[in-house]
Amino acid sequence: MLIGYLLVMGYLAIGLRILRRRPAGAARVPRRFVVGATRRGWPLLIRQVVGTAVGGYVLLMAVVVLYYQGVARLGGRFLASAFTGAATLVGITLPVFFLASWVVARRRKDGAATR
Repeated sequence: MLIGYLLVMGYLAIGLRILRRRPAGAARVPRRFVVGATRRGWPLLIRQVVGTAVGGYVLLMAVVVLYYQGVARLGGRFLASAFTGAATLVGITLPVFFLASWVVARRRKDGAATR
């Protein structure tokens, strides 16, 4: 488990270094490939929040199914409970996550406007 964690963190660190290091003669990235370049405001915020929530739910369900069905050999009612419980959790936390994301985006916008 520790080795897996270290590998994932190492890959993420390498990815960040590659993103932050830009060669002097590197060409600019076309605007259509920049995240958020085509949409601004509410549509982008809603897309990011819903995409993050759905992606997190799908990843959680993949881990639950793979572990509990493949390793622990539990299934049936347990998996049904895991799916409905996680869906309930996402439904409860999604408005809070959306509100927190909106506050952060607004602060960044206000901070950039005052500079």
